[in-house]
Amino acid sequence: MGFQGDKLVVGTKSAFAAEMLEKRLSSTISRAVERVAKKPTPVSFQVIDGNGALGAVPGTLPRAGTTGSISDDSWIRLNPKFTFKNFITGPSNELAHAAATAVAERPGRLYNPLYIWSETGLGKTHLVQAIAHELIESGLNVIYVSSERFTNEYIRAIREGSTEQFRQRYRSTEALLIDDIQFIAGKEQTQEGFFHTFNELHMLGRQVVVTGDEPARKSLLEERIQSRLEGGLVVDIQPPDYETRVAILRNKADALGVTLSHDVLDLLARKQLANVRELEGCLNKIVAYAHLTRAPLTVETVGTMLVDMFAAGRQQPAKPEMVMDVVAEHFGVDVEVLCGRRRDKHTALARRVAMYLLREESGLSSTRIGNLLGGKDHSTVLYAQKRLESQVEQEPLLRQDLVHIRQTVSARKSG
Repeated sequence: MGFQGDKLVVGTKSAFAAEMLEKRLSSTISRAVERVAKKPTPVSFQVIDGNGALGAVPGTLPRAGTTGSISDDSWIRLNPKFTFKNFITGPSNELAHAAATAVAERPGRLYNPLYIWSETGLGKTHLVQAIAHELIESGLNVIYVSSERFTNEYIRAIREGSTEQFRQRYRSTEALLIDDIQFIAGKEQTQEGFFHTFNELHMLGRQVVVTGDEPARKSLLEERIQSRLEGGLVVDIQPPDYETRVAILRNKADALGVTLSHDVLDLLARKQLANVRELEGCLNKIVAYAHLTRAPLTVETVGTMLVDMFAAGRQQPAKPEMVMDVVAEHFGVDVEVLCGRRRDKHTALARRVAMYLLREESGLSSTRIGNLLGGKDHSTVLYAQKRLESQVEQEPLLRQDLVHIRQTVSARKSG
């Protein structure tokens, strides 16, 4: 969030997260900050409110004077910064932005469903959340949910015999927004639930917005779902051009309270980064480094920082076979077992770790990882990686396992 005197303030979404960071990770984070700042720097964890200010737990209820809401038990907290006002448009995303704006203004009457697809980090989640903000502002009852959350709720409803309550909750909403639909691919029951929910809402004229990482017709979703999505408006977001990257950087710098010269913006914008998220991350690192070290943000200093950053990022990827060997050894299983169909808890965890590290250490695509591990489809790999990331956040022992495995991979790679 910034500095209060010499103290670095880190914002969190909840008091629980702030408490966990303070109790379990404060020393680790403080050491990392000290290494960058080259001096002891106290770190404070504080909760941010819905407007991005420090103090209270952020929410996604309507702003003052409105009556809309996020449906109970079926929501994810909206990012208060993901609004149309903060979305930078350019040739790469102007159609998607125009469609999202039209849907927010006339839900259920223009483009229904609206399907937005792009590679990761290009802004589809920003757009779908911007729609949610506007619909809530208009007084509508909205469900914004990830496909993972939708899947978990549907499975729990089946297990607990509460499918009728599930149906009523989802089919009574005035707008359903589902992010990252690709994660339900291969899950027959969940696709069945989504299909019938979609049909019911569509017949009632309720707005449906879905995001994914590939065109609907090329996805691994069932053909009948592909057909429903293609029956509305399908728009994509492409990587931003140079002018749009400059505009994004200027907007992000203003939000950070930093003034950058045109030459520095030009230097950053010309870097061949994969997506907007990496572009923003690069800017954040530079601003933080300059703040901590008191270095001026000149072309010379930024150029030096970029050289260091990209040099660090150009490490040789680990050979996939070596990564799989290390994971198999750590968990005491054969590589053939990792690639097989055994699904006991221990083997499943080892396989998830392998999928995660093959991406992080070897830089493989989800499709390539799936092929290496016995022909798993890419949605299965993506789900496994996402699940492991969630587990690592919650399980200290697993985090230690992952650190140990990565150290072994690094040692063998350098050896």
